[in-house]
Amino acid sequence: MKTHKDLEVWKESIGFVTELYKETNEFPKTEQYGLTSQIRRAAISVP
Repeated sequence: MKTHKDLEVWKESIGFVTELYKETNEFPKTEQYGLTSQIRRAAISVP
């Protein structure tokens, strides 16, 4: 193993974050600084 980026769990979690960003992009613009921001910050803390 070279880095944490070689771990399968890290790769999967980055895929999760990518999908979540796509989904939250569909949220109403009025939620951009509220719910969308909270969901994205929580998801990016996983990897």
